[in-house]
Amino acid sequence: MPISAPAKQYRHLFFDLDHTLWDFEKNAEETLRTLFDHHNLGRFGSFTVEEFISRYRDVNHALWRLYQGNKISQQQLRSVRFVRTLTKLGVDEADVPFNISQQFTDILPQKSAVFPFTHEVLDYLHGKYTLHLITNGFKDIQHIKLTSSKLTDYFQEVITSECSGFLKPDARMFRHALERTGAIAAESLMIGDNLECDVLGAYNAGIDQVYFNPDKRRHFASTTYEISCLSELREFL
Repeated sequence: MPISAPAKQYRHLFFDLDHTLWDFEKNAEETLRTLFDHHNLGRFGSFTVEEFISRYRDVNHALWRLYQGNKISQQQLRSVRFVRTLTKLGVDEADVPFNISQQFTDILPQKSAVFPFTHEVLDYLHGKYTLHLITNGFKDIQHIKLTSSKLTDYFQEVITSECSGFLKPDARMFRHALERTGAIAAESLMIGDNLECDVLGAYNAGIDQVYFNPDKRRHFASTTYEISCLSELREFL
């Protein structure tokens, strides 16, 4: 739907957090550079920090796909991603720093980078709508991210996969969010960057969707709205 089309009368807005408001890629890159230096990973001489970051992203993305498909646990994801990253770069498993995964988990959520216009748009929407978060991210770090990036006060409810018992795109997670917030699907809108988890998941629960597509990736999905900058939300909300 063109963003200039008349909008329904929404009351509840559900936002994804990572890759939608909180700039996961930028914050993760800063964290990975810190860990590369701290553990002197350059001593192996077989890869650069840029190659380390690129390989980590590939491995982490693949593991998150497995996690969202309920094929691995949260603990498995956390324990495997750096071992797999570094061994793929030629490091012997015995040389992988034993605490690097925990350090990543400790440092990352303290980063504060958000997408352009995040605070301005949330200031605009707050008060006009009731705002919530619905995220597959881990409960123990999502709240730290919100505090670090000064986002906590905008949201009434933060619904995580751990509290709901389901993972996006499972429609049951969205139905749990509606029940928990007292919202109804016809008056709700989901804003997120993932066509499967956010758009399809919300659609299957009867909720309209905004696909946040900052890189303007080509796709053939049907969405209620599509934006490439968060500021565009003000054009129809």
